[in-house]
Amino acid sequence: MSFFQEFKSFAVKGNVMDLAVGVIIGGAFGKIVDSAVGDLIMPLISKAFGGLDFSSYYIGLAGQAAGLSLLEAKKIGAVFAYGSFITVALNFIILAFIIFVMIRQMNKMVASQPVDAAPTEAITPEDVLLLREIRDSLKNKG
Repeated sequence: MSFFQEFKSFAVKGNVMDLAVGVIIGGAFGKIVDSAVGDLIMPLISKAFGGLDFSSYYIGLAGQAAGLSLLEAKKIGAVFAYGSFITVALNFIILAFIIFVMIRQMNKMVASQPVDAAPTEAITPEDVLLLREIRDSLKNKG
């Protein structure tokens, strides 16, 4: 088998395709969560704390003047951008919670499906039955 045929065989396997779909959907889902946090949740939290924007909180490590935006402060030198970290951590917590709820619902759906009855005994093929009859008759003759 050539290298390209082997690669094609690998690439079209079910697991690889499922993984690719999962990564694509996960990336899109991450963007949705980023938007939900950045555009919906963080403004509400900011409003509750007096109009503060966590993502712009930083400590200048290169002597930056107070009051600069985070981008301007980064241009001057190193910054300890703890506000960005808070925002990303909040994104993670929300994403983890959403995934937890989704998996919980999936588990409930799977648990609510009726379990198949106990498997019935397999029907013995006719040739096996015939061979058993022959065996039994030979035992009786001997």
